Amino acid sequence: MKDVQEFAEKLLSNVEKVIFGKTEEIRLIILALLCQGHVLIEDVPGVGKTMLAKAIAKSIGCSFRRIQFTPDMLPSDVTGVSVFNQKTREFEFRPGPIMANIVLTDEINRATPKTQSALLEAMEERQVTVDGVTHPLPVPFLVLATQNPIEYEGTFPLPEAQIDRFMMRVHLGYPSAEEEVSILEAQQFVHPIERIGQVVSVEELLRAQERVKEVHVSDEIKRYIVEIINATRKHPDVYLGSSPRGSLALYKTSQARAAVSGRDYAIPDDVKELAVPILAHRLILSASARLREVDSRQIIEDILYSVPVPGSKAL
Repeated sequence: MKDVQEFAEKLLSNVEKVIFGKTEEIRLIILALLCQGHVLIEDVPGVGKTMLAKAIAKSIGCSFRRIQFTPDMLPSDVTGVSVFNQKTREFEFRPGPIMANIVLTDEINRATPKTQSALLEAMEERQVTVDGVTHPLPVPFLVLATQNPIEYEGTFPLPEAQIDRFMMRVHLGYPSAEEEVSILEAQQFVHPIERIGQVVSVEELLRAQERVKEVHVSDEIKRYIVEIINATRKHPDVYLGSSPRGSLALYKTSQARAAVSGRDYAIPDDVKELAVPILAHRLILSASARLREVDSRQIIEDILYSVPVPGSKAL
């Protein structure tokens, strides 16, 4: 898996020239990219979410589009529209911004549920249907959606079915004081995004995605993943636990984490490191847990502590 490891390291080091001090968060998004998954970035404005998406697209040399969601946006503003051409006397499809390799959907919870649902087919089936005609999306295809967890006025919370389609949820957070000084210095004359170039190709990404699927996952690791998922469904503070899509996401990202670490086999640490970003956003807490302000991330950490790790011995 040395080729996958080198691919991830080149991509990570290039993106870090733009986004400072967020190595683990960038690495998580690279794992999602290798697994052909989508990412929900939940954070306050101004922490670099848009620049992160642009830096990844520029590093790969693929197409990038940004969609700023607003309450008056229509589904056709996302997917595209059929327009009648008077010369040819036929309808022509004019693609929307979703027709790109990497799509940043900014403030996704500001769009109405009807517009949000336009993303469902694109994210899951990797195609859009306009006026009864299906149009395939380009390959690779990654949705990076953002939402502000603080301001809820004028927003429409994402339904469970759509949240479940995001492979992982990532929080960037504020930079440290030293990192913020570095940001100021880096942007004195020109933004770092203008200085970085392509370091990997789309063909290399597609090869890496196929290589990740070859990582061996033992029966013990598979059972460990399923036991963690079952524990989310039985936890007293959880009204609705993770779906099988969550177990698949944890399985695939564990393979990717092993590959970027240079291994052709997964270990329990791969599962444990990814459980929170993969599963926490899929849990629907009970009413009493919400009143007590229980954090879903803490629930996942408690489950990891209680579920026996393969190969460990009981004390």
